[in-house]
Amino acid sequence: MIGSQYADGRAGIDAGLVRRLIAAQFPQWSGLPVTPVEKDGWDNRTYRLGDRLTARLPTHEAYVAAVDKEHRWLPRLAPVLPVSIPESLAKGSPGEGYPYPWSVRRWLDGDTARPDRIADLPAFAESVAEFILALQRADAVGGPRAGAHSFYRGAPPEHYDAETRRALFALDGRVDTARAGAVWKAALDASWTGTPVWFHGDIAHGNLLVRDGRLVAVIDFGTSGVGDPACDLVIAWTMFSGRSREAFRAAVGQDPGTWARARGWALWKALIVLAANVDAASGTAEAAVAEEQRHVIDEVLADAAL
Repeated sequence: MIGSQYADGRAGIDAGLVRRLIAAQFPQWSGLPVTPVEKDGWDNRTYRLGDRLTARLPTHEAYVAAVDKEHRWLPRLAPVLPVSIPESLAKGSPGEGYPYPWSVRRWLDGDTARPDRIADLPAFAESVAEFILALQRADAVGGPRAGAHSFYRGAPPEHYDAETRRALFALDGRVDTARAGAVWKAALDASWTGTPVWFHGDIAHGNLLVRDGRLVAVIDFGTSGVGDPACDLVIAWTMFSGRSREAFRAAVGQDPGTWARARGWALWKALIVLAANVDAASGTAEAAVAEEQRHVIDEVLADAAL
């Protein structure tokens, strides 16, 4: 899950701890400088190890399952995908007062996919669709079925029904809860009966890397798994619009039921985040987050009405 700049030391993890872990468990890399990445995630703290490696440490027990999952499955997915994905070089053990497994990975060059870094957004949308379809074609036999490790991405959206309805109640009078409720109901009614396929679980601009405006890598497979791929379509409303959304929709395909569930996934997240920030003071970061989520909700509701 993508995040932003955090002060070093969040969740009890800092550069000093990483140096001690590296020295104790991977002395071949102990001479490399350790620096926090500029754009950090919420689920993990990530540090540069020299120019070519990173150390990635979960911030909470809830995110630990991703370490083994990614270490095992990403090498199997990489050969069939059209762009680079993280390469795990070593798996670390708890130590130095840090309680969880962690990993050392190869650094992937690229900038996060902000629209201002992409000259041709419709073409970029098509490349994201190409990645999603290639991931769906990957051999899913024995893969990790959607569940707690994926935060139920890839599972039926019913898992988040109570949370969504609480958010709708809290936002009554602030968003069009009647229309939003209808879109959510349509997502629940569009039961998925397809063959389980691989999904990423968090296709978002912060997990897409670009060079010269082109998609070159997809990162953070912590919520990935095997199941319903509808959750991977939410970028249609969180990043794309107009021609780029049309290009994405045409390239990625998918049946109407999958799109209905995708709208549900996008709506769920936007509603719960907006509910948590709706009363934020004007001019604060929280108010900006709330405005972003209002925009996503408006886009989803407008799309559902087409």
